[in-house]
Amino acid sequence: MDGVTLILKKYGLAITESRKQILELFKASEGALAHADIEKKSSANFDRVTIYRTLQTFLEKGIIHSIPTADNSVLYALCKDECAITGHHHDNHVHFVCNQCSVAYCLDNITIPEVKLPEGFEPKEAAVVIKGICKNCR
Repeated sequence: MDGVTLILKKYGLAITESRKQILELFKASEGALAHADIEKKSSANFDRVTIYRTLQTFLEKGIIHSIPTADNSVLYALCKDECAITGHHHDNHVHFVCNQCSVAYCLDNITIPEVKLPEGFEPKEAAVVIKGICKNCR
């Protein structure tokens, strides 16, 4: 049984061709992917709704996490093993987006610092995105 099939079984998901191919794209990608990247890179002609639903399922199960961008689009990256609890992402790390190639990277070893909020404020999530030039474009 291949790694993609094992991941889908681990999260109790039906093993469909679209899920397998989309998960393969994430595993093969060095950085994060946008919905449009999946449409372009997919060997099959999945419709936009199939891709959207697959991404939403992967988000809910903790297989991938989202990365906000300045232009209000969303990128998606494969979660590490610590996101194994359904719906509880532990992606408290910094993301880096290259200004030249637009690839987004998860910087897993750099955690988001704790921010002291004023009394009465309760944080739910934090996102830090750093923009610059990646090692491949330098």
